[in-house]
Amino acid sequence: MRLSVIGCGYLGAVHAACMAELGHEVVGIDLDESKVRSLSEGVAPFYEPGLPEVLRSALDSGRLRFSSDPADARGARVHFIAVGTPQKSGSSAADMTYVDSAINALIPALSPGDLVVGKSTVPVGTAQRLSATLRDAGTGALLAWNPEFLREGFAIQDTISPDRLVYGLPAGIDGETARALMDEVYAAALAAGTPLVPTDYATAELVKVSANAFLATKISFINAMAEIAEVTGADVTQLADAIGHDVRIGRRFLNAGVGFGGGCLPKDIRAFSARADELGVGHSLGFLKEMDAINLRRRDRVVALALRELGAEFPRKKVAALGLAFKPNSDDVRDSPALEIATRLAAEGTSVTATDPEALRNAQRVQPQLTYTASIDDALRGADLVIVATEWVHFRELDPVIVRELVTTPTIIDARNCLDADRWRAAGWTYIGLGRP
Repeated sequence: MRLSVIGCGYLGAVHAACMAELGHEVVGIDLDESKVRSLSEGVAPFYEPGLPEVLRSALDSGRLRFSSDPADARGARVHFIAVGTPQKSGSSAADMTYVDSAINALIPALSPGDLVVGKSTVPVGTAQRLSATLRDAGTGALLAWNPEFLREGFAIQDTISPDRLVYGLPAGIDGETARALMDEVYAAALAAGTPLVPTDYATAELVKVSANAFLATKISFINAMAEIAEVTGADVTQLADAIGHDVRIGRRFLNAGVGFGGGCLPKDIRAFSARADELGVGHSLGFLKEMDAINLRRRDRVVALALRELGAEFPRKKVAALGLAFKPNSDDVRDSPALEIATRLAAEGTSVTATDPEALRNAQRVQPQLTYTASIDDALRGADLVIVATEWVHFRELDPVIVRELVTTPTIIDARNCLDADRWRAAGWTYIGLGRP
């Protein structure tokens, strides 16, 4: 099929490259000409494992190209909207400026029978509104909503071999037409047995934010238990192991630590709460506000632990901050707990040297006042305190005996509970985990 993808940020660039790799003819459109040039040269403007190879393959095949002109979407049968929905300044609500602009820019390129497919995470009710916009403009195009479930670090796999597909479809014959087109787009995944959930607009819009809300609740719950463990002497890691054996609960994402961040989960749960308030059912999601607060308190806890360990002379002490991205296998520093902790300690007057395998450039752009190094050894050398704030394998596999020779004081805060505490203590370290004795 001929497809267009409007918006070539993280979601759009991955989707465009993967759709072309699956055999479709794809044009990716973005108004940022520097981004278009970079992608056209096979260079992704962000780090995602496997994307450079897929991008290069798709470009070389001739099935993928990029443009900054929305008119180049003309002739495509299916048009994906993959622009961002950031948090509004001064509000928890989602900013729909980019989605509305994408639709308005696309309208002149649409033909009767085309299908516009939203992939962006939007407040419930958006699809119905945009469907009316397309109808009132006389495009003759249909609208479907197809939420994305990408995990940074696994986005290629999640696009080519998703764990489920959700179609938000209009009613009646239009829904049947839209579904047939969607089935053609995702023929390979459907043939491989990917579960399909066809539904109405509102349900499709709620799927992504509901999944994120549940995940945020699970992570925040175990961090709340870490707060209890810290005042009772319990071990939250053992607690998670024990309750995780219950099949109704499960062990995944029951890892206490410094909490979640990134460009999706925090802003999505806040926007979900804001939308519930607008609908008059804010009480239904009142618990998400507390989940958000628990998550943010974990950052405060790490800063407090660091200052406690450094003592009164902390302005003359050096901290090695291992990790800047909000999660491993990503260069995303948006709402990153790791970067916030390093920045706050530096603001207190502590000398902070930070390192990360992939996120240095992005961190330097938003927090230029920090000292950065690409060398883990340079970050560690002479440190009075080490903080592991992103669980990259590079940090998890450090040898505590060797590292001890580099630092001034062998004290480590494991803000992700990703290290072997016994091994580090046996090597002479003061090991501090979150929610652990």
